[in-house]
Amino acid sequence: MDLIGKALTMSDLVAYQDGSVVSKTLIDKKIGTLTLFSFDAGQGLSEHTAPYDAFVQVVDGEAEVTIEGSAQTVEAGQMIIMPANKPHALKAVKPFKMLLVMIRA
Repeated sequence: MDLIGKALTMSDLVAYQDGSVVSKTLIDKKIGTLTLFSFDAGQGLSEHTAPYDAFVQVVDGEAEVTIEGSAQTVEAGQMIIMPANKPHALKAVKPFKMLLVMIRA
């Protein structure tokens, strides 16, 4: 599907799958990426670090995001920035979708 120049509903671009994490790359450039994810309830990303700040916009549902051991709930319509070089993880409290923006600068 060609996404360029079209008005689209972000949550419709990636579907939920039982027991899975699904991703769809929307933009992949040398300077950064935009990736849409869906997570079934209980699914997540284990603790890791990244060399760049990561911007997460929750599109649907609810997730628990942990940054340096401190957890907080982020739900549809909210965003969070996970800082570079700090351990972070996330887990779906209920099925949720997010847009991840990584700018490599």
